[in-house]
Amino acid sequence: MKRRIHAMMAIAAASALALSACGDGGNGGGDGEEGGGGGGDTIRIGTKYDQPGLGLKDGDTMTGFDVDVAKYVADKLGYGEDQIEWVEAPSAQRETLLQNKQVDIVVATYSITDERKEVVSFAGPYFISGQDLLVRADEDRIDGPEDLNGLNLCSVSGSTSAARIKEDFAEEVQLIEQPGYSECLQFLTGGEVDAVTTDDIILAGLAAEAGGGDMRVVGNTFSEERYGVGIPQDSDQCEEITDAINEMIDDGSWQEFIDTNTEGVDYSPSADNPPTPDACE
Repeated sequence: MKRRIHAMMAIAAASALALSACGDGGNGGGDGEEGGGGGGDTIRIGTKYDQPGLGLKDGDTMTGFDVDVAKYVADKLGYGEDQIEWVEAPSAQRETLLQNKQVDIVVATYSITDERKEVVSFAGPYFISGQDLLVRADEDRIDGPEDLNGLNLCSVSGSTSAARIKEDFAEEVQLIEQPGYSECLQFLTGGEVDAVTTDDIILAGLAAEAGGGDMRVVGNTFSEERYGVGIPQDSDQCEEITDAINEMIDDGSWQEFIDTNTEGVDYSPSADNPPTPDACE
């Protein structure tokens, strides 16, 4: 009799263990080791750590438009903010992070291009940016890049944006390079340069971080960058993320995120915004 009881207890324990294994990661399927799709306990999101207004890490706090977009998308995929694992995603490392499955998605001013789509996939765009100019609020000489002849223009060392202006719009512009945009902002507020150039929303974020009221974004973009959510090529999440982007735009969250992260700055996104996301391939 004792043997029969022991055998029945063993079978019950084995059945309970099997049921527990079947229910592991039960947020909607997927492999928790690989992340994504609500399949694990966390979602790993790559973003910038050093772009005010877009992706900025201050201690344990993450802020910015890209951060807000990423949180919204994560929520629609089934993850709360406490389930997000933030990963720094410098521009040169974004494809590698996705290819090596070190992150599940990248939201980091990540422009959708045919070249990048050869190795990663995208959902979006969720924002269309363009190269623009940041000037002092009382600057009345500059309405576009062609007005920069004889003036001083600051950009970050190694950036092609200032060189583009000199080649295509204003041959006599004086280019001033600095290690980072914070230095360019100091030069702008101090009067050493007349304008700073990079993507318009990056300029707006920088100005907002610095106080905003003393500067304005010119609002005459002369390039197009389509920011998308980067995902691994074998990801099955494109449709879900696209639905999340559309919902974010429709329910007013997209505009709220723009307003919050450019508060105090004379800035409006280009007429191409908010964009219509591409169909998933």
